[in-house]
Amino acid sequence: MSIELNHTIVTARDKKASAQFLADILGLEAGPQYGPFIPVEIPNGVTLDYYEGDGGPIVPQHYAFLVSEDEFDEIFGRIKSRGLPYWADPYHRQVNEINTNDGGRGVYWEDPDGHNLEIITRPYGAEG
Repeated sequence: MSIELNHTIVTARDKKASAQFLADILGLEAGPQYGPFIPVEIPNGVTLDYYEGDGGPIVPQHYAFLVSEDEFDEIFGRIKSRGLPYWADPYHRQVNEINTNDGGRGVYWEDPDGHNLEIITRPYGAEG
């Protein structure tokens, strides 16, 4: 049996703006609206389907993306060129730093709705 994550729903105040934000930072494209969703497809086929919730508070979630070293440089460059705050840790204590966990590099930043986004070049536990 082959089990793969196909999609996940990301709640946003403005689904189009939030989907475009992620797509722009990662160097991807936001798809056309499909039903109530705006999808952003990741190269492994998983989509993050942006959805405007019921108007209640948005509970921030964490989305981590495994990227190559070159992709890290490109994405991190876009984060810095936009003047976005970034951190080396998920608790946002190490401001304007990246981490070197597991022999790779990683960084966290937030999307417009407060979701905690992360890029890493090595999976957790890869060095050990």
